[in-house]
Amino acid sequence: MKRNRNIYRILLLLSFIGLNALLLFGISSILSYLNTGADRASILHIEQNFEETYTPKITWSNTTNEGRPIEDQTLKAVEKDYISAWNVRNLAYTTNDMYGIEDYYTESARKKINNTLKLNTKNGTTLKTTTIKHNPTVNFYSTDGKLIVFTDRNVEQYQEVYSNKELVGTYHIAPSYKVMMLLEDGFWRIRHLVEIESESKKNNTNQRETIDTKNIKGINYYPKNTPWDMYGKKYDSTVLQKDFALIQQMGLNTIRIFVPYEDFGKATVDPKKLAQLKQTLTIAEQHNLKVIVTLFDFYGNYDIQDWTLTHRHAEQIVTALKDYNALLAWDIKNEPDLDFESRGKEKVTAWLTQMIKNIKEWDSKTNVTIGWSSTEGAENLVEEVDFVSFHYYKKPKDFLDAYAVLKEKSKGKDLVLQEYGYSSYSGFWNFYTGSNNDQTQYYKEMQSYVKQEDIPFILWTLYDFETIPTAVVGRLPWRKKQQQYFGLLTTEGKEKEAISFIKTKK
Repeated sequence: MKRNRNIYRILLLLSFIGLNALLLFGISSILSYLNTGADRASILHIEQNFEETYTPKITWSNTTNEGRPIEDQTLKAVEKDYISAWNVRNLAYTTNDMYGIEDYYTESARKKINNTLKLNTKNGTTLKTTTIKHNPTVNFYSTDGKLIVFTDRNVEQYQEVYSNKELVGTYHIAPSYKVMMLLEDGFWRIRHLVEIESESKKNNTNQRETIDTKNIKGINYYPKNTPWDMYGKKYDSTVLQKDFALIQQMGLNTIRIFVPYEDFGKATVDPKKLAQLKQTLTIAEQHNLKVIVTLFDFYGNYDIQDWTLTHRHAEQIVTALKDYNALLAWDIKNEPDLDFESRGKEKVTAWLTQMIKNIKEWDSKTNVTIGWSSTEGAENLVEEVDFVSFHYYKKPKDFLDAYAVLKEKSKGKDLVLQEYGYSSYSGFWNFYTGSNNDQTQYYKEMQSYVKQEDIPFILWTLYDFETIPTAVVGRLPWRKKQQQYFGLLTTEGKEKEAISFIKTKK
């Protein structure tokens, strides 16, 4: 009996010690949390970092100011919280919800936003808005390091206004703001964001380089073993050396290549793939080939909340390649008119227009075009591009009429037949109706029209392909098989008869 009592006493003592240990651990965890401060992204339950969803261009023009000199680390913290404040504000206008506003605006600033959201909710109005470029200048930084005042001049903004979920208007605006931010709980919050009179923007007087589009005789290019997957681990410069030499021997002088948006890293471009893209232009120059670089292949969002990501993507590529001698033109997007129905024509053309504007700022000399899927599509944004590019896969007999209509509507801009071609596939999926001879007759007729009208051309494509990625044409076997046989050369590298109508004298 005495032994059992001792066991009970020992168990009670151990339980008491364990309970106290857990209590002390809990108290220490709470104190540790209170002393470290919470991550606002976790408070807001935001799955992605703001940098992954919103990356406008920020250019501080001057940081000398009255008061205390501002440290680089502080300026970076101010910039981060300022842009995050714009991000949550944009999201609030989209949803008419104050979610997240408290973390980036002081109490007085929140009242103004809340009143706007209440009014919009009452009227059935929502705004989708983004800022594209900020140009802040520091005016004052307090000696205690807790207050900063700056002016953000000519903030480039784009807005879509919806009434009861129907788009009623779009606006490009460039207001200026006087901004005051306070340091509270380790975070910079906006105290005042007041619109002021904007400065008149200077016109860009840089003259754009003119190119002789009439001299373009080219081909859309992918390596035969890696179609639509040219870069990364499968990149092979020796293949490019061989193929570019072959293209040069055919008497052609231009290639069109493609940059897949997601594969290249979206807003953060993969440096290895960018290096391979640079090497491609270098090899092209070695073979006297000019290059049209098509940006944003396999991109189809266009939503304004995605704009700043695509801008950072394009900026990295454009600034990296703009001085290469082989670069002939920027092609903003391959066949964007195919997205008109699913994404909305107004959304697509708004994104294209802004992208053209940005690229011309980053590269003031290289011409810009858009690879429309048809002559009808190419009637869009004629005034924004430097030359008009169109694709044609309809019957050759209708080509001249379609070309004449586009020429009349192109407002004097040069026209480039940027894609055309014919599949030589003959098999089960087209009832054995195709042939190499059909492809030959196609090029015989099309090249006669090209020569007659002196049309610059870039045909599709150099090789037949063993496989076609499902992402390109879908899973339907008859579509995949057709796409495999557009080449002037077989998968073994043998010439087809049609190539005789493409080869030109050097």
